[in-house]
Amino acid sequence: MMHSVQKITPCLWFNGNAEAAARFYTEIFPNSKIGQILRYGEEGREIHGQEPGSVLTVAFELDGQTFTGLNGGPLFQFSEAISFQVNCETQDEVDHYWRLLSEGGPPEAQQCSWLKDQFGVSWQIVPTLMIKLLTDPDPVKAGRVMKAMMGMKKIDIDEIKRAYAG
Repeated sequence: MMHSVQKITPCLWFNGNAEAAARFYTEIFPNSKIGQILRYGEEGREIHGQEPGSVLTVAFELDGQTFTGLNGGPLFQFSEAISFQVNCETQDEVDHYWRLLSEGGPPEAQQCSWLKDQFGVSWQIVPTLMIKLLTDPDPVKAGRVMKAMMGMKKIDIDEIKRAYAG
């Protein structure tokens, strides 16, 4: 059976901890695994400045989605300009991903379903019901949901439902 390569693979730039991040993420998401790990060699050391044998890239999958972690050094940092949305069907799912991904991350970065993890990567832990209610054709109901969401860090589905109902 031919294995096709995913057309677009997000590449995340880390400062020496790409493998640790990949292991952290693969323990959180089901259907996840570490793939090939490439290491820096002596060749090009004057340019890359990395220790030969240290991890250059680590391929990993999170729930079937492929990623590459690159140890590129301290030059670039993560920002909220890029985030990963985790769509959740239940409050238990929201609680699970929020608890694990926010562990070690800055509490001040938590707002409206957004959080930053211990590596600085931004995540949105999104109940699918919230999106449905926010896009309701009734602007009053959708507005109440938006107002409720804006006051939350981790989304409380019951509270969102109460806001929607008025």
